[in-house]
Amino acid sequence: MEKVIKEADETLSALENVLAQFEAPQVNEVPFEGSWTAGQLAEHMILSNSGFLQVINGPVTETDKPADLMVGEIRKDFLNFDVKYDSPKVICPEDKVYNQSALLKNLMEIRAGISTSISNLDLTKTCSSYELPGYGYLTRLEAIYFVIYHTQRHVHQLKNIYNKLDIN
Repeated sequence: MEKVIKEADETLSALENVLAQFEAPQVNEVPFEGSWTAGQLAEHMILSNSGFLQVINGPVTETDKPADLMVGEIRKDFLNFDVKYDSPKVICPEDKVYNQSALLKNLMEIRAGISTSISNLDLTKTCSSYELPGYGYLTRLEAIYFVIYHTQRHVHQLKNIYNKLDIN
């Protein structure tokens, strides 16, 4: 589990670190037409990752497959930067002004919660409260890797936003 804790912590910390590089007003600047702001991207990650944290800590059932069966598929899908996905409405960020400090605080709390879950829960159990479209019911391990790969995808996008804004 040390490898999973390290990978989750590094990935979630990377999101925080890139967001922290923005000047506060630039968190709400649109970098190019059709893009989210850095604040909206961070809010999307808060909505998604806090939801997955609830799923991971929610009801579970016994697992009748390898606990990491879908990890490769999730990785392949989310780290393919040539494909654009539409976010489900429930985790779409509002078009509003975001507070960088509040976003960072929420992201840090979620990172701590993920780390605690990895350390204290049986990751081979299947999360039964949410069926992820295209993947089905995930084990806790698969759900954590969903958080990791989904976050890595958005760290990549956040770096692009930062570069487009040409922040110096």
